[in-house]
Amino acid sequence: MTLTQLRYLLSVAEYGNFTLAAEKSFVTQPTLSMQIQKLEDELEVKIFNRSTKPIGLTAIGKTIVAQAKIILQEAQRMEDAVAQEKGSVSGAFRLGIIPTVMPTLLPMFLTNFIKKYPKVDLKIEEITTENICNLIDKGQLDAGIAATPMNREQLLEKPLFYEPFVAYLPKNHHLLKQEYIEVDDLNHNDILVLEDGHCFRNHVLNLCASNMSPKQFGLKSGSFETLINLADQGLGMTLLPYLNTHNLNAEAKQQLRNFPEPAPAREISLIHNKNQLKLPVIEALRNTILGIVRGAIKFENVRIIEPRKA
Repeated sequence: MTLTQLRYLLSVAEYGNFTLAAEKSFVTQPTLSMQIQKLEDELEVKIFNRSTKPIGLTAIGKTIVAQAKIILQEAQRMEDAVAQEKGSVSGAFRLGIIPTVMPTLLPMFLTNFIKKYPKVDLKIEEITTENICNLIDKGQLDAGIAATPMNREQLLEKPLFYEPFVAYLPKNHHLLKQEYIEVDDLNHNDILVLEDGHCFRNHVLNLCASNMSPKQFGLKSGSFETLINLADQGLGMTLLPYLNTHNLNAEAKQQLRNFPEPAPAREISLIHNKNQLKLPVIEALRNTILGIVRGAIKFENVRIIEPRKA
């Protein structure tokens, strides 16, 4: 039994097709099939029911697949432990980023990180906060970038920056007459929010809770771009994270209003499991982002806030 055979096993179990599993594993289909057959011969059991489409697992096959996942995870942890001991910034690293941060933060640090740490095989996925936490718990993600605090016992949160909220108002809105917008100006009949599942929606609702009745918001969307378009049609105002205002054109920026200092803001952190062994990569990633944040604040007049040094 080899680790390669176990990887092929999981691939077939995932895709339910030998040809597709071979393609995803970057081997020929005969090679993959031969290795699966060798594994079944060694164990003297049938792992797959080949008469069904897609290919299904036998009863014992389900047990074997579950154990194969554990074995491969532990093998990866062994490699991670060796890399940590050597202080090596290398190897596969899976990162999840929430949708309200991905489009703005990723372009700021990705090229810099890849150039500086070419031995890191960085895989990035855009997913919600809840899914990031679940996948970290399952060992299917190494780290995530999300809004915090979460107060989850098994997760460490390392703040990267604080991002102020900015109001985007329709043309001719009465609040455009003001230089700044106050929390007390927010009206639940006049505000557009993201749909359920987005953590930024919860930030807005929490911000508004002090002066709003617990009423259901009527208009919801899955993207800031749509919220801006709805606001432009006069359907209400919305709140945006500061970095999402950078790419607005000059005319649209005239419709922005800041909160007075200290402005309400969300904390964005790098999160990972307390038992994570890929600490050299995590620290390299965090330091890269912190460096970019400092440079943006100092040289580009970007109004995000650097976390305090511990």
